[in-house]
Amino acid sequence: MKMYDAPQSVDKYLNVKLECSCGRTHYAPIKHINISSGAINTLPDYVREGGYKKPYMLCDAVTYEIAGRKCESVLKENGYEPLVLIIRHLGFDEATLGEIVINKPDDCDLMIGVGTGSITDMLRFSSFKLGLPCFTVPTGAPMDGFSASVGIMNVNNLKATMPAHSTEVIIGDTDVLSGAPYRMTAAGFGDLIGKLNAINDWHLGALINEDHYCENMDALIMHYVDGILAQTDDIRERKPEALGNLMNALLLTGATISLYGSSRAISGAEHHMSHYWEVLGEQRGKDFAMHGEQVAVGTVLALRLVEKLRGMEIDFDAARDTARAYSEEAWRGEIRRAYGNAADAIIELEEKSGKNTTAGRLKRIDRIEAEQDKIRSMLGGVYSSEKLRGVLKKVGVPCDPADIGISADMLRDTYLYCKETRARYTVYQMTWDLGVLEQLADSIISELRAEGRI
Repeated sequence: MKMYDAPQSVDKYLNVKLECSCGRTHYAPIKHINISSGAINTLPDYVREGGYKKPYMLCDAVTYEIAGRKCESVLKENGYEPLVLIIRHLGFDEATLGEIVINKPDDCDLMIGVGTGSITDMLRFSSFKLGLPCFTVPTGAPMDGFSASVGIMNVNNLKATMPAHSTEVIIGDTDVLSGAPYRMTAAGFGDLIGKLNAINDWHLGALINEDHYCENMDALIMHYVDGILAQTDDIRERKPEALGNLMNALLLTGATISLYGSSRAISGAEHHMSHYWEVLGEQRGKDFAMHGEQVAVGTVLALRLVEKLRGMEIDFDAARDTARAYSEEAWRGEIRRAYGNAADAIIELEEKSGKNTTAGRLKRIDRIEAEQDKIRSMLGGVYSSEKLRGVLKKVGVPCDPADIGISADMLRDTYLYCKETRARYTVYQMTWDLGVLEQLADSIISELRAEGRI
């Protein structure tokens, strides 16, 4: 089947191979998404449809009371005897995976996750490792990972993107979703809004780094983002229809990871900032904010850098001199200072990707110079950081570093080194390539101090 010329409803993209003009075949192996009042009652129907006999359900103590107990009850009423694991260790790392594997019944043929971010990542990665299908029952809408085909896990003290199963069935009961703390809904809005910068980074990567690009996927994502931007009042008022639309938008954008084959289209510099803050939080025993809240703040900060870059005249000869003077030894020293016990994983990532090599950097500088008019025009169409900040304030989402406890010194390290969390071309890599990242970061931080936002 051909990729649709115009964005369609979520179900049109599920469990069907779509031939696209970008040259790829897009496929998301999700069979059903049910976002409706009382949707949990349909869980046994989907279990029966799949021919499954022994569900293994993952919850934490909170999500069990919110929806897990109801899921267990409706399954038992329909003749199933699920084993429910209330996970104790929620920092998803090697120990958590061990807890899940050790408690898995030998005759289990289906895994069900009840919860949000961490539970979902645990479910999809562990089901992948165990070779089992999985269903998801969200208890809130704080992020877009429910329909993703990757999971985030702490490996060697660093947030790592791991291969994972896409969930076969997603059951979003709006009665449950509307009862979730509003902060979770606001965080989901923040995660979705991050696509405004991620798409721009994708454009830059395609033009400068020759990353693969799909205009249909771009249009699909932005169709859903724009739709939610038009419903900010209804989301703030927690209207069930708007919350359902937000969940659908998060599910669709998450599903593009399967459709496209990676998170390239929906994760850029704003997520790099969030990943870095999560690393620091792990080391300091402190959560700075929910993932979607961090992404929202990161989006505003990334867009502000875009605006600074747009008004700057670049000295390309100076950029080349800076590239030739690059010292990997000095870089390693800064990474060990900035990343602490996660530094080894970051250094290993760079050894594999080679994104900072002088030869690669010089090649990209040449490309930027050749395409500078096109790049400047591209950057001119990016969503305004101040306009976005106003939208986030209206919805009740953090939008400034001070809102989530990020200090000026921490923000400077974030600007300079967060790009190392992923081998992905973003505006941070581009400004680093041009030798102006430090200058622009210092300028922004000075302004934020003056504005009382840090």
